[in-house]
Amino acid sequence: MMLAGPEAATRFIKFVNASPTPFHAVHNATLRLEKAGFLKIREKDDWEKDLKAGGKYYFTRNQSALLAFTIPQKWKQGSGVSIVATHVDSPNLRVRPVSKRSKDGYLQVAVELYGGGIWHSWLDRDLSLAGRVVIAEKNGTFSSKLVKIKRPLLRIPTLAIHLDRGVNDNFKFNQETEFVPILGLIASQLNAKDNQSEADEHAASSVQNNHHLALLSALADELSITSEAIHDFELALYDTQPSTIGGLNNEFIFSPRCDNLVSSFCAVEALADHVGSQSFSTLEGNVNCIALFNHEEVGSVSSSGADSSLIPSLIQRLSPTPAALAQSISRSFLISADMGHAVHPNYTSKHEDNHKPVMNGGIVLKTNAKQKYTTDAIGSFLVKKLVDRKGGRVQNFEVRNDMTCGSTVGPMLSKIGMRTVDVGNAMLSMHSIRETAGSHDVQFAIDLFTSLFEGFSDIDEKLTVE
Repeated sequence: MMLAGPEAATRFIKFVNASPTPFHAVHNATLRLEKAGFLKIREKDDWEKDLKAGGKYYFTRNQSALLAFTIPQKWKQGSGVSIVATHVDSPNLRVRPVSKRSKDGYLQVAVELYGGGIWHSWLDRDLSLAGRVVIAEKNGTFSSKLVKIKRPLLRIPTLAIHLDRGVNDNFKFNQETEFVPILGLIASQLNAKDNQSEADEHAASSVQNNHHLALLSALADELSITSEAIHDFELALYDTQPSTIGGLNNEFIFSPRCDNLVSSFCAVEALADHVGSQSFSTLEGNVNCIALFNHEEVGSVSSSGADSSLIPSLIQRLSPTPAALAQSISRSFLISADMGHAVHPNYTSKHEDNHKPVMNGGIVLKTNAKQKYTTDAIGSFLVKKLVDRKGGRVQNFEVRNDMTCGSTVGPMLSKIGMRTVDVGNAMLSMHSIRETAGSHDVQFAIDLFTSLFEGFSDIDEKLTVE
């Protein structure tokens, strides 16, 4: 008999399958928020004067970052902000601005590595393309449209073992010359006008000479436009194999982009569910907020990254005077939520003996004395109290002294001056094209974030830290 997976994990599967890129993740998050009654605002508008008690708002930046927040019934300037911050990008392959390649009868697509991926996991996978495309509309305007081609288009085939008998001894490959996806066979274009041989001049905004006509035609067909209407794009490769619940008792999630769409999904779900609860209608205290950032995997330094103006701008617009701003920051609390490392049964020596998180074991508090993570005793205490409210569990992770430590959006956001803590869910195969997470941990994260939105102010009132 097939067992049903946890309900929250099943909903996550739908979200991640629909979100092959940060653009799609932000779009799908906005759909969920709008369904919960959130009103879209724009950064360029003077929206502060229209804020209402009990209001629910969101805005996006560059289609790749999102902030959503709610206004308490008795809100006033200087109130704190309770924030869950995540990121929506993952290591992948990006189509180069000039991608057209061909070799020995094959059409190939040049790609660039994004982030620190486990790149060998991308070999022999059924890959396709997703992202956004700048297109010309019939009325002379231009717009950015999301695209996701569902059918497999590309593949990076490995070399047969007969031609490399030592491949299993110490497998390495050149990421520039031996990691180029194939799109098709040149013979398939004999009856088509190959843009490689085009002599026509194009405007500076044209991309027709930079990519194979077959690639542009595939995008155009998906968007129901002509190839000539495509003026630019940002495309990533993704694995077309759907995410799924797995394991003997459906205790696992087998999926790409668990890092960090699990945290992002849970943040959106917690805030969307919270505004429909009874506690929201009677809420006092902090503004509740979620922040979904882009580019964490490459340093967060973009306009849509965590090191941008997104959160500082929001707090300043809510509390515009210097005194109110300082009060708001001192009353605020930010949970930096990013996936963590579960102990691996085949590599237990990679973990410090007393810090071995397990999947489905509850929230992982991430600590590092060098401040790669922001967790301190105050943040740890607050998280534990919030988890206690929902009857959950907490685990601890610190890296070994003889190993380097990764980082999150937490350290750069803590520069604002607010209290910050780093947490996550335990997982395996982080940065692989196919990762493994705990199916029950999805609800644990939703519970923590919901507890933050419901009860942080009550807990904070009882805590004195000079």
